[in-house]
Amino acid sequence: MNILLTGGAGYIGSHTALSLIDNGHSVTVIDNLITGSKTLIPSEAKHYNFDIADESLIKKILKENKFDIAMHFAGLTRVDESVKYPEKYQLHNFEKSKIFFSSCIKNNLKKIIFSSSAGVYGNSNSTNLTEDSELKPINPYADSKYKIENYLIEISKKDKVDYTILRYFNVAGADKSKRSGLIARSSTNLIKVICEVATKKREKIIINGDDYETKDGTAIRDFIHVTDIADMHVLAADNLLKKTTTNIFNCGYGSGYSVKEVITEMEKIIKNKLQVEIGPRRPNDIAVSIANSDKFKKEFNWKPRFNNLNIILSSALNWERNNS
Repeated sequence: MNILLTGGAGYIGSHTALSLIDNGHSVTVIDNLITGSKTLIPSEAKHYNFDIADESLIKKILKENKFDIAMHFAGLTRVDESVKYPEKYQLHNFEKSKIFFSSCIKNNLKKIIFSSSAGVYGNSNSTNLTEDSELKPINPYADSKYKIENYLIEISKKDKVDYTILRYFNVAGADKSKRSGLIARSSTNLIKVICEVATKKREKIIINGDDYETKDGTAIRDFIHVTDIADMHVLAADNLLKKTTTNIFNCGYGSGYSVKEVITEMEKIIKNKLQVEIGPRRPNDIAVSIANSDKFKKEFNWKPRFNNLNIILSSALNWERNNS
């Protein structure tokens, strides 16, 4: 396959580019590097450094190449930032995505895989979120993903677009060969923070609330290894190339770990105690968010390769040590 991939200098986009290349496919990356890092783009991929809303440049590369599928990862990802600057997220995640999709359609690239989020389910507080669960995003980041999902669904009817929407749960870990991982300044990602404390780049972990109705009082999340997410994109692309289809899938393992369990597992790996402090809950945080990923498993006979908290944490830690 010949894949056009936006946001390939980002965390999940770069891992997906690696997985596609590892499976023999060609990848062209569009990334303006406002949040991504050029070092994460695989050397085998072609890279264009411009904005996805630049219609003339998008048109040019679509005319020069025959792409099979567009994978759209580009966008801003911080919930806390989106609450402070909602207009910024509306512009980058929604308005610019619409322009990009429109450019693809005008140039006859009508197979799209969109990188969405479990954030679209909002405060569902569930151990069994299915693709049919109610959608009620509660922050501007999640709302931007929700709006683009709806936009894709609408244009698919009008312009005969085949799409697959993948809703990620808590993506974690890093490429086992240390080719890519999470690079973020002042990250709020739990496992990134734990790795920074474990490598002495950060002083302590602040747990946001320990009074939830869970077994140890801390929030429970479905953590999925980033390489498994990347592999899911390869399967989805292969399927989309062969079929006229529109579909939505959850990307998770269907099981969860609490914040305290994740910290304890890291302490076992490093054979040391981490400094932990209990802080207040974050606004609108939920106790439990676990995917029902049966639909993807059945559709693709998918078996994750890295469904193991120790592997997830060890790979993230190796990446953090390698990038000090």
